[in-house]
Amino acid sequence: MSKRERKAHDAELELYRGILEEPTEYKDAFNWTTVLGAIFCGTLMLPGAIYLGLINGGGLGAAPWVTLIIFSEVSRRAMKNLNRQEAVLLLHVAGAMMAAQTGVFAGFVYKAYVVGSDPVMAAGLAGKFPSWWAPAADSPAITERSFLHRDWLMPFVIFGLTTWVLSFVKRYTLGYALFRLTSDFEKLPFPFAPISAQGSMAIAEANDKKNAWKWRAFSSGTMIGLGFGLLYIGLPVISGAFLAKPMMIFPIPWYDMTTVTEGILPGVPTGIVWHLSLVITGMIIPWRAIQGTGLAILLTFILNPILVKTGVLTTWQPGMGTVDTGISNSIDFYFSFGIGCAMGIAIISICQTARAMWTSIRDQRRERRELTGGTTDLWAVPPGRGDWSLKLCIVGYFLAATGLCVLCKWLVPDFPIIFLVFFAFVFTPVLSYINARMIAVNGQHVDIPFIKEGAILLSGTQGLNVWLAPFPEENFGGHAQSFRVNELTGTKFTSLIKLDLFRMPLTILLGFIFWSFIWHSSEIPSSTFPYTQTIWDQRVKSSLIMWSATTGDGLVETTFSRAMKPWILGTGTAVTCGMFLILRRFGAPIMFVYGFVRGIGTSCHGFVLEIIGALIARFYLQKKYGRERMLRVLPVIMAGYLVGEGLVGMGCVAITLISKAISGLPL
Repeated sequence: MSKRERKAHDAELELYRGILEEPTEYKDAFNWTTVLGAIFCGTLMLPGAIYLGLINGGGLGAAPWVTLIIFSEVSRRAMKNLNRQEAVLLLHVAGAMMAAQTGVFAGFVYKAYVVGSDPVMAAGLAGKFPSWWAPAADSPAITERSFLHRDWLMPFVIFGLTTWVLSFVKRYTLGYALFRLTSDFEKLPFPFAPISAQGSMAIAEANDKKNAWKWRAFSSGTMIGLGFGLLYIGLPVISGAFLAKPMMIFPIPWYDMTTVTEGILPGVPTGIVWHLSLVITGMIIPWRAIQGTGLAILLTFILNPILVKTGVLTTWQPGMGTVDTGISNSIDFYFSFGIGCAMGIAIISICQTARAMWTSIRDQRRERRELTGGTTDLWAVPPGRGDWSLKLCIVGYFLAATGLCVLCKWLVPDFPIIFLVFFAFVFTPVLSYINARMIAVNGQHVDIPFIKEGAILLSGTQGLNVWLAPFPEENFGGHAQSFRVNELTGTKFTSLIKLDLFRMPLTILLGFIFWSFIWHSSEIPSSTFPYTQTIWDQRVKSSLIMWSATTGDGLVETTFSRAMKPWILGTGTAVTCGMFLILRRFGAPIMFVYGFVRGIGTSCHGFVLEIIGALIARFYLQKKYGRERMLRVLPVIMAGYLVGEGLVGMGCVAITLISKAISGLPL
């Protein structure tokens, strides 16, 4: 990187990191306010979140914000305003309570569908799932749709208790250490961290005239969310309560255009996810990253028709929709090509991360040596923030990772222990750091797929168990941003530990109650829940590609053997590395490269509105109001939008549940 490029890069990082000022005081906000907030959100909003999640896959993303607003208003009427630390912790605990929407009991409902699903039956895997993963398809636990059966005991002990305890320890050891490295030491910007921070601060500081703009921006976003939510959520949910088939203006989960565009774009899954939040997200994501994503999608549009004409994409047939097109393309090409791209990304990410880390260490030492004569500790932390020892992190992570290795070995005795040790102590820390750095630079999550799958195939282990066990391949990079959000609001980190220890038993209890009620009342998936009907079937079919690799008898060609093509895999690796070198050679910014990697080989559904939002922000809003100002305002608008949309969802779900209860009809 030249000096000019480095200056431009550093300036952009500083712009994002300077959106909020660093706090000078930290407070412990775990008190009765946050405890009552957890109970309030879990008991009143969790049922609606589960119901909406089954309908549109989104749930009540605004439930935490609604909880925060209600408690803020109650506090004001009690002549006691919430401070920013209480606000951000209340927002955190409310969001954590909503995790039961996709928690252990949500996973049990999905497993109950999997063991008896048509794709599993067609693959000849019926009855081959271990009892510690899910009950048999003919078990009363599934046929009667009840969690109060002994067949669920072992899955609950393994996936509901043991793995949570181990994950909790690793989250506050490895996740915290990554925050220290990327934020305290490397001073990376975390561009999306101010969204939660500024939203909670806007509510807490609503009466502060100096920060009145935050409340105005938040309120504007709320009104936008209300308007769009009435059309996107309100109409289908309310009409579904009274009609056999819900009415929709915006198709859920997406508007599928694949059959319309197949004449000019054969083999290309096209469509649009009609969700306005994507437009606002596009306004916030760094412009260079959006440019890279747009280029990657354009190349996919060009590549797929060529692959169809050259006979590479042979499974795809005219008339296939998005789901079938994606599955067929995966089998013929993108499964192997995606693995190759992932390997290329891994090589690039590791090299770039190592180089950036070395440069950062060198620059930090030089700067501090010049300023202080080399006497300042590079790992010093702000006083009162609630930090803990990095040595404790090492010991805690070692014990938790070892425990998960032992559990996995017990469930799958034939799997070599050397692979478990590698994933627990080498791959997971490295992947987590790469991911933490990606999030810290441009807000994008990154994974390196197929490493686990490759190890399983290399081990020679047969059967389904090896795919279903809690494998020590995890990614804790996202937790670095969580710590950064709490730091920006001056919240002590020890508050988070106390809060998680309190809310986890409550989450399990409420998840059990509400998931039991909804699952027992109506079959899932069904026409009542259009999202699950589409996505769950696609998810099972995708999983079967890998499962077939260790469950075939060697006499019949498996889906995996059809999908795995070494020459395509090697091509993917070479293309990814080559594109990276070319882009960097011509001076493409690192955020552009990351954005390109994010979009290569994927469908355009979720990116169309993001790109539109980025164009509006770049060529209108930033020119009219200034770039720095928009980066301060847009996160607050985004938070308000989520509240508005969530209020609509809560109201509609309440009407639906009441109407079903009165009519006596099943959900």
